[in-house]
Order: sequence, then C-alpha cells, then structure tokens
Amino acid sequence: MKILLTGANGYIGMRLLPQLLDEGHEIVCAVRDEKRLSIDAETRSQISVVEVDFLKEPEKGRIPEDIDAAYYLIHSMSSSTSDFDEQEARAAENFNAYMEWVRPEQVIYLSGIVNEEKLSKHLKSRKNVEDILYTGPYALTVLRAGIIVGSGSSSFEIIRDLCEKLPVMVTPKWVLTKTQPIAIRDVIRFLTGVLGNTDTYNQSFDIGGPDVLTYKEMLQVYAKVRGFKNWIFTVPVMTPKLSSYWLYFVTSTSYKLAVNLVDSMKMEVIARDNKLQQLLGISTHSYAEAIDMAFKKIEQNLVVSSWKDSMISGRMSKNLEKYIQVPKYGVLTDSKSMQIEDREAVLQNIWKIGGENGWYYGNWLWKIRGFLDKLSGGVGLRRGRTHPDRIYTGDSLDFWRVLLADRKKARLLLFAEMRLPGEAWLEFRIDENNVLHQNATFRPKGLRGRLYWYSILPLHYFIFGGMIRNIAKTK
Repeated sequence: MKILLTGANGYIGMRLLPQLLDEGHEIVCAVRDEKRLSIDAETRSQISVVEVDFLKEPEKGRIPEDIDAAYYLIHSMSSSTSDFDEQEARAAENFNAYMEWVRPEQVIYLSGIVNEEKLSKHLKSRKNVEDILYTGPYALTVLRAGIIVGSGSSSFEIIRDLCEKLPVMVTPKWVLTKTQPIAIRDVIRFLTGVLGNTDTYNQSFDIGGPDVLTYKEMLQVYAKVRGFKNWIFTVPVMTPKLSSYWLYFVTSTSYKLAVNLVDSMKMEVIARDNKLQQLLGISTHSYAEAIDMAFKKIEQNLVVSSWKDSMISGRMSKNLEKYIQVPKYGVLTDSKSMQIEDREAVLQNIWKIGGENGWYYGNWLWKIRGFLDKLSGGVGLRRGRTHPDRIYTGDSLDFWRVLLADRKKARLLLFAEMRLPGEAWLEFRIDENNVLHQNATFRPKGLRGRLYWYSILPLHYFIFGGMIRNIAKTK
C-alpha cells in the first residue's frame, strides 16, 4: 500500500515509520520541514517526503494523488496553552481539504480516550478533531489511547524525572486520578493492525494496557521496577498553576505542556472495552513490562524518538531556515581555532557533546546556567540528548537546538533556546587543513544584551578555551 504518514518526525511517527517499511509499504512522509526528519540515510532512501504545513491554506498537487491510506498524527498540545484547540481544528480541516484531492480509502487517527462527560480542553480538542475527520472523504479509524509509555515518550520521561529526582514527593490530589497506560510497542501494533482492516472502518476504539492505576500507583510501580522505594504524600491545596510549576521545575517538560497535562490529569482516562484487542488478537503488556522495555532500549542506546526533539519543547516554533545563516554584523563573537591531528576522533568528540557527556569544560558552570534558565522560564539542561553519539538537524541538545549537523562537511551549528537578552549561535567546524574552529556568536537586544555579554566575558575565556582544548584531545 502507498501510505501518507503525517507527523512523521513526531514521537509516534518515528516509531511507526520503520514498522510500516518492514511490512513492505510505500511511505510518503508529510513534514513541515524536510531538514528536520531525523532518520538515517538508508531509511531516507526508502521513502519520499513532502513538505506540508497543515495550518496553512491547502495547495493542490503538494501530496501525491495515489495514496491508499493515511495516518493522522498531528497534535498541537505542547505549542500553546490558549489556542492549541483552534490550531488542531484548522489542521484537521485543511487535512480534509487535501484528502478531497487525494481520496484515500482509509485514514487512521490516534486520539485520546474521551469517555468522561466533562473533558479537559486537551481531550475536547481531540474529540473535536475526531468529529472533523469523520466528515472527510474516506473511511476513518480512530484509536483512543491514554498515557503512552515508552523510551522517549513525554509521559515516561516525566515519571522518570519525578521518581529518580524526588524520593520523597508532596503531590497534588490529581495523583489519585485513575488512568490506563499503554506501552508504545502495543500502540504501534494497533496502528498497523487496523491498516486496511475493513472491520475497523468508520469506528472509534479505546486502546489500553491491562492495568488501571492511579498516577500515584504509576510512580510507585516505576520505583519498584527500578529497585528503590519512594514516599508520596498528597495535599489538597496545590492549585493547577502550582501543579504546572511543580512539573515544570522538577521534570524536563515545557511549561506549556505542563499546563495542558495538569488540566488533563484531573480526568479519568480508562478504556470502555477491549473489543479491538479481541478483533486483532493483540495481548497488551503491563505497565511494569512497558517500563522494563523502555529501559532496555535506553541501555542499548536504541531510543528511536523522543518528544524532547520536538520544536515545541523549546523556544523555536518557526522554520529553522530563519536562523541557519549566522549574522556577521551587529554581533559579538568569541572565536577560537586549533590544529588537530585525528580528524575523525575530534569529529566524534563534537558529535558527543552535551547530555550526559557534558560540554567538555566547566560542566558545573553549565549546570548552574541551566538551573538559572529553568528559574527564568527557559528549558534548562534537562532535555539532554536522544542519542549518545548521533545528532540530526532539528534535535534538541540541552538548551540548544541543532540547526545543522553535517558530518561529511564536519560542521555542527547550534542555536540557543535558553532565555537570553538576544540570540546566540555556537558552531564547531573542521576545515580542509584539519583546523578545528569554534565560534560563539551573540546578537544582543539593546543595552541589556550587551551588558549581559560583557558581564560573562571572563567566564567565556575559561569555558570556551577549555572546551576547544578538550574537544581537540583524542587520547
């Protein structure tokens, strides 16, 4: 089958893509920015890519007209606390406009469980998108999932942060809300299982794992699987705003996502039945098994995708092209260069920068800067990096965003997503003479920006000097 995969560079899309390829399908990936499709060269050679922004007016001919089926994996919850529902509705309407030209037989939509009479704004939006898609010129299959647990998923990373960092927790009362988590592996099995299955056409199905747990129980089970104990105390006085700040400061989630998550966590998310599980003959994994599988992937460095690599996890919601050209005028710079001997080894050092490996000099100073950034509403250092030695354009890298990662040309360009009175770039490049260049560029905003740069100039002398020296070391 020829399949259109929207949201191909999202958390679910990146997991679904290799499975569809393994099953022999022809895949057309729809993304807003082709440069941000973080896949290896071999996978890239097996697919075709179209650039489509479903928030913009549809353009005929942008999507091939011989599509057999499509996956709708477009969500906007993390991009806004106010109008994400309007964005999601507009994207669904524009998708339907494209489908009028394409006319696929089936569209598969991954939604959220919406069985409560009173729904959060997030779940109302998912239900509204479902209603819009049902008006499209195709047979719709809707899969409604609760919390998805897998390496790199936002839910798993939040639970991981809370349990690993806070052995004693004072929590809001929504931790007593019941939910039904499902392993990412099972979600993918359901998504592929309904493809082309006429028994699932024009129907909506709840999918969930075998366990119905409160959020408190989920935290406790996580600790048990990991071999330690945690103590959780619930208080009734924590407001939604305080709860959002609590999640934001303790975990790697963005504040916008924290607000929308807290709003949804007050609602029970439990599947009505398991009829799709029976129809497809799928036996789902327990929550404890899902955690164990996630850590096996992490320990083997096989994390395929992470929600933290999404553009909405940081400051940048626009196209990377806006920042790819480093300005030369009206900027302040710190440029250093060093002759190197082993080009490949130094390049490997560059490609390992950030995350657990750190920044090669003064890591405690980077951690302080990350903490201060978090206090001021920035992303801090907690996003880390998805892979220990692989970097793709568009990835998050602590409080930087990867603008360009060209291993063949030996160039890595980063843009700062930390809170700054200006804009900052950090570039590493090895030229044809085996000279390593390290360039920090800052475009200040007014007097405050210049005062900021000059106030930390003494630190730059030590940090950037030590960094290039250590990156250049190969023994």
